Amino acid sequence: MSENPQNPEQPEQPERPEADQSKAEKPESGTPRSVEPEVAKPQVAPSDEPREDVPVVPVPQAPVTAEPSGRRRLASALWPPRVTRAQLVVALLLFVLGLGLAIQVSSTSENSALRGARQEDLVRILDELDDRTQRLEDEKARLEKQRSELESSSDQAEEARKQTQEKERQLGILAGTVAAEGPGITLTVGDTTGAVESDMLLDAIQELRAAGAEAIQVNGVRVVADSYFTGSGDDMRIDGTKVAAPYVFKVIGKPEDLEPALNIPGGVVQTLEKEQATATVERSAKIVVDALRPAKRPDYAQSSSQ
Repeated sequence: MSENPQNPEQPEQPERPEADQSKAEKPESGTPRSVEPEVAKPQVAPSDEPREDVPVVPVPQAPVTAEPSGRRRLASALWPPRVTRAQLVVALLLFVLGLGLAIQVSSTSENSALRGARQEDLVRILDELDDRTQRLEDEKARLEKQRSELESSSDQAEEARKQTQEKERQLGILAGTVAAEGPGITLTVGDTTGAVESDMLLDAIQELRAAGAEAIQVNGVRVVADSYFTGSGDDMRIDGTKVAAPYVFKVIGKPEDLEPALNIPGGVVQTLEKEQATATVERSAKIVVDALRPAKRPDYAQSSSQ
């Protein structure tokens, strides 16, 4: 072995033939070969000191909770409520709209009887209202005439006495203390099933009074302003007096006003027929109301005229 003149410490490497180097660099034909780079692995130098065992600290894990059910998710979404100003305004508007619709439906249902009435029924109702207005105008004219007669009469005392007697007769008819006769109608209410109640008969009285009835008698009992109806069926009473079906109303007044008032849509006749009762109305040129009520003297009230 020869020494390297440049570096005497290293021995001289033998020279390799060039053919061997070319074979190492070139792969054999037909078999491709890929050269993968070698990855340097870190080398750990051994430590002279003995290694102590390091204690393992357990890592805390989050508790596993079950997934909430659909009902709980819905409850958590609804409560506590999350309301914005826009939602409050919309809720208030909807409330006002609902209230208006409820009032409109209520008023419509109350007037449904007139809405479904025929044209001739509406004309008859208007005629009845015109007749009531005319009666009030006549009463006003009569009172004004009495006042003029009292002011212009030479014997005012005698004129006042005549008017007082006439007024007493009129008040006696209204109070039921004197008999009366005149044109009017007879209303007969049949009740075979006992379905007619006291409030139905009272409604008939109120309707007749509104139509201009001046004297009313039911089964021999005079009906006046303070009369009352109680019971039903076999225990119907008027002012404490027991009456039985059929109930016969004798009414003095203008027949052309009294009969249409009972036959209006949704009126007395239709209400009684819905309860399986019968109601017939007959006009008459002369109705006699002869049932009387005792005149009552007031216990405490006194006339304030001098």
